[in-house]
Amino acid sequence: MDSLLSVIQKHWGYDSFRPLQREAMTAAMESQDSLTVLPTGGGKSLCYQAPAVCRNGMTVVVSPLIALMKDQVDSLSECGVPAAFVNSSLSSQERMKVASQVRGGELKLLFAAPERLVQQRTIDFLADVDLSFIAIDEAHCISNWGHDFRPEYRRLSSLRQAFPDVSIHAFTATATEQVRQDIAEQLNLKAPKILVGSFDRPNLLYRVERRHDVIGQIREVVDRHPNESGIVYCISRSNVEETAATLNSLGYKTLPYHAGLEPDQRKANQEAFIDEKTNIIVATVAFGMGIDKSNVRYVVHAEMPRSVEAYQQESGRAGRDGLEAECSLIYSGRDTSTWEFLINQSENDDNRTASLQALGKMESFCFSSVCRHRQLVSHFGQQLEQDNCGACDVCLNEIECHQDPLLLAQKIVSSIYRQGQRYGAEYTSLVLRGSKSKKVLTNGHDQLSTYGLLKDESERDVRGWIDQLVAQEFLSRSGEYSVLVISDSGFQLLKGKGTPQLTRPKTRQQAASATGKWEGVDRGLFENLRQMRMEIAAKRGVPPYVILGDMTLRELARFRPTKTGDLLQIYGIGQKKREEFGATVAERIAEYCREEELAADLPILDTNRIAK
Repeated sequence: MDSLLSVIQKHWGYDSFRPLQREAMTAAMESQDSLTVLPTGGGKSLCYQAPAVCRNGMTVVVSPLIALMKDQVDSLSECGVPAAFVNSSLSSQERMKVASQVRGGELKLLFAAPERLVQQRTIDFLADVDLSFIAIDEAHCISNWGHDFRPEYRRLSSLRQAFPDVSIHAFTATATEQVRQDIAEQLNLKAPKILVGSFDRPNLLYRVERRHDVIGQIREVVDRHPNESGIVYCISRSNVEETAATLNSLGYKTLPYHAGLEPDQRKANQEAFIDEKTNIIVATVAFGMGIDKSNVRYVVHAEMPRSVEAYQQESGRAGRDGLEAECSLIYSGRDTSTWEFLINQSENDDNRTASLQALGKMESFCFSSVCRHRQLVSHFGQQLEQDNCGACDVCLNEIECHQDPLLLAQKIVSSIYRQGQRYGAEYTSLVLRGSKSKKVLTNGHDQLSTYGLLKDESERDVRGWIDQLVAQEFLSRSGEYSVLVISDSGFQLLKGKGTPQLTRPKTRQQAASATGKWEGVDRGLFENLRQMRMEIAAKRGVPPYVILGDMTLRELARFRPTKTGDLLQIYGIGQKKREEFGATVAERIAEYCREEELAADLPILDTNRIAK
């Protein structure tokens, strides 16, 4: 532990371990197979990076995407740790250079894709290398039960036979107990140490709302985070393009990302976001897994994700640095139909049932009035300790529960029954709200006893209640036109039996923002240091957050150190970074303090410099 602490302080500028990091690192140091599940932002990478530095030999890391490998190697290099990757982006000359570094024992970590690592020529090459251990990142990809199954990961089971004396350590952010068992079995782990951290991300503020003006709803979130990085997710390529174009026309600087773009354009858009040349990326869910960007301050799902696991992973791309971030989910009942169509079109019988069940759980999450943090950790088999998380729309009292949900549900279900169960949610809403539309009048439904029963309610609320009744299985949608059909439990409601939960958002002047760690931080100096960070990053050809994270910038702007010797007391600054650009940082702070007549070199308090 002394060796590990010394290493993480020297290279990463941290003074202590985050939950389960000590245990995960011990397993790697002692060559005991392990499976570690930590939420995004929980410090998984350090669990194998620090032991790799401490141990003799070289660690091989399995990583699924080129961009992710580059991100990790850039970050390690800036911390003074020799690392490299080998993948299809390298020229033959560059691959030969990496091979030479491996043979010469110059590297502590080598990153490779799963399909490359299991090739016989790669295994033969590594057979003559002193391997300390093998780390498998994004290990949930190996499981059929996971949300992002990748067939090439299954072949990693051959690593145990190829390297019987080398320990294997799997890492993932999202894995239910079933997925954890599958990972351990597929990798042939020997008596593995299973480490499962808390799935709660207390720094994330979750909001869920029904879609009624999607661009307006997206803008509300973006406007709460001026000049900060954010991701907007859509299901389809066309929605990505349309949303990005509309936001751009309104003065927001956005770029699209989806599989239909030319590879060079897609890569350029991703790099523009990583390098903070644009603050907003509008993307399909394919975006995000391949980057390690720590300072995403908000994630908006403009449409419902396909599973709770997917939502945990995608929303978890916000706030990886441990600072506050906002996750807004904007849904509609139509999203369920879209996903059902895609699942039925693309998946075989073995996977289809599981995928549809997962979709149902995601739908229930959207329509529930239970604490969002509680629901997420419960999905992964854990319990939230506190009664009020203080960081979701439910616990912030932004959602109103209807005082008589049974009577309200009876009005809706009764109207559907009297309409002959032949119409969808939009039409049913027209009838209940007393619309004079031609179709309602032609059908004579203005004569129904349920006509106009909810004339004082908004269309958004009525549609939301219908969706909630569907999610709670009192109603179902049928056929191509999503006709509303009453279930057995729905008929029980008409008899006064059942306990539906019906909610609507409260009218609010301004949504609460995620509470952050801004106490004592000079915002002007923070922005000044952000600009300095971009300048340094541009010169070095790496993403800005690799240079200094937002948490580090906030501490610098809080304590305002102007002596390079004091920088090692700042979170996230190790020896290498102090040597490389410590003088630039100190001079920038000193200059700002002089111009603004601010006191410099405030006492640096113990801010619990925990490893990320």
